[in-house]
Amino acid sequence: MSRILYDLTLIRGIAFDMDGVLSSSTVAVREDGTLQRHSNVKDGFALQYAVRHGLHIAIISGAKDESMLPGYRSLGLTDIFFHCDHKTARMEAWMASHGLTREQVAFVGDDIPDIPPMQLAGLAVVPADASEEAKAVASYISPCLGGAGVARDLISQILRAQGLWMTGPDAYRW
Repeated sequence: MSRILYDLTLIRGIAFDMDGVLSSSTVAVREDGTLQRHSNVKDGFALQYAVRHGLHIAIISGAKDESMLPGYRSLGLTDIFFHCDHKTARMEAWMASHGLTREQVAFVGDDIPDIPPMQLAGLAVVPADASEEAKAVASYISPCLGGAGVARDLISQILRAQGLWMTGPDAYRW
């Protein structure tokens, strides 16, 4: 049974912010000025599993440092957008490119710049440590912290509702 009060069978696409959602809100700065982010392996498994089962997955981030790009691509993600100053416009274009309606989309964000795309989605999700402003517009507050399983929490609930979570002979492979 899902903890999310939304018809998850409608969801065909999920867009994620990166910092504070797929990675922790805290990042180390290397001597060369690049950021050292960490990702959650369980989130990674869920992301590639979602792609293999037909969900459209996007990362829409204001981040300038693209060091995470190879890792996301290795999971089968192709809709990865960095340098997004206006996330709503990028999300609208992504939705249009896949023929997705508002009701078919979830957006996972954690802070003030994520509020407009959260309001564009049918299902707005935040991690437990999101800003109070983002929590105020969320449909679902995950019990997971940013970078610590938010994607896995959401994807497993959506695919379970659709009868696709851990089904079939390839369910247990990367």
